[in-house]
Amino acid sequence: MVASAGAGFPSPAQDWEDDALNLVELLNLDAASAFVFRVSGSSMVDAGVFDRDIVVIDRGSRPRDGAIVIAKVDGGFVCRQFVVRQGLPYIEARNAQQRYPSCLCDEAVEIWGVVRASVRDLKP
Repeated sequence: MVASAGAGFPSPAQDWEDDALNLVELLNLDAASAFVFRVSGSSMVDAGVFDRDIVVIDRGSRPRDGAIVIAKVDGGFVCRQFVVRQGLPYIEARNAQQRYPSCLCDEAVEIWGVVRASVRDLKP
């Protein structure tokens, strides 16, 4: 972290600087199980994950109902929400403007990791 920035009035600690930001330490991840992906597409916009966002993945966590995950499907990676319905695990897109099929998590689907954080470039 370079410095703190308030979202209201200027901070009296404005001149204070900290060490560089380390996402692995900040998110309390094991460095060997932490990975970064760039999201491509709009299938997760209703979950707050947008095209070109960068997501930090924890491969050491098991997904829980409602978690955003990276899954390997048909040889490619997708970002989806992990849901459990009637005892069965699924991955689903979150974009009400487009139709994406739900996908039962069977032997053809590998949950690769749980999304722990995302970073978005806010440049207009």
